[in-house]
Amino acid sequence: MRSRPSKVTGIAPAAASLVVPGVGQAINGQGGKALKVFGIAMATGAAFLTGLPVLGAAIGVAHLVTHVYAVGDAYVTARKKR
Repeated sequence: MRSRPSKVTGIAPAAASLVVPGVGQAINGQGGKALKVFGIAMATGAAFLTGLPVLGAAIGVAHLVTHVYAVGDAYVTARKKR
């Protein structure tokens, strides 16, 4: 009988991606995805911080979505690997 993986196995990559988007993907061995997620998060974060008046809200939402994706993907991928 196989034991079910602990929910804790995905916590470390998810927490890492919460701090820096893409680090959780790197922990999971997904270097290419990590660079893409990090690049998108940095680009949308920088664009939001420059204060683009017309697109600021949309870019802020895109950054938030990227961040949430990074955390969720890191958690789910870590759980599947274990």
